Amino acid sequence: MDEPGRTIFRTSWLNQNATVENGVAFTVPSGRYCQFRSPEILMTKSKVSVRQKILAAAQDVARDVGPGHLSLDAVAQRAGISKGGLLYHFPNKARLLEVLVEQHLQDFDAELCERERALKDTPNSLLVAYLELFAAELRRCQPPPSGILAAMAENPDFLVPIQRFHRVLLDRMKAGSQNENVALMVYLALEGMRSLRLFDVDVLTAQESDAALAALSGLASVRK
Repeated sequence: MDEPGRTIFRTSWLNQNATVENGVAFTVPSGRYCQFRSPEILMTKSKVSVRQKILAAAQDVARDVGPGHLSLDAVAQRAGISKGGLLYHFPNKARLLEVLVEQHLQDFDAELCERERALKDTPNSLLVAYLELFAAELRRCQPPPSGILAAMAENPDFLVPIQRFHRVLLDRMKAGSQNENVALMVYLALEGMRSLRLFDVDVLTAQESDAALAALSGLASVRK
């Protein structure tokens, strides 16, 4: 039974047949979606450390040699472990790429939820949080998630969870916005800018990016 004031929502953006065992999203008392948890993160500290090292190495290798040329040998060498050690955590390349996608979504969702909670009394809080998160990525000069491109090159089906995640995210943005059309426009503009960076075809100068974000921020803060 749900705790008083807290709703447990079973999500399916990672797996269409997900159950409470492989995906739970919690909402805070206000009803806002808060966090996704996967049982794979419930591991010993040392095991998580090795897995994280492998995942980081896979991102680096995909960025250096191109997403279509990622190999388990190169990932193991970059992570500083044996190939057998890598295979203990990830039995094949497909599983490694699948977890890269899952982690990308979990990390993104966790930071988005944290920002949304900080903006809980702000109109259009989720939309503003999404905008702030993208701006923060630009300020940190954070490289695009090369693991996503590697997953796409290996098997386009690995991107299905991303599609589900973004469908749920957009629906929540529209539902929590004072103007659904504004939420849709801001979402599309930010995802367009994100795609330019992901595919390394970003033609915007820093000034143009700042101007676009300022305009989108003005839209997101407008009340009905």
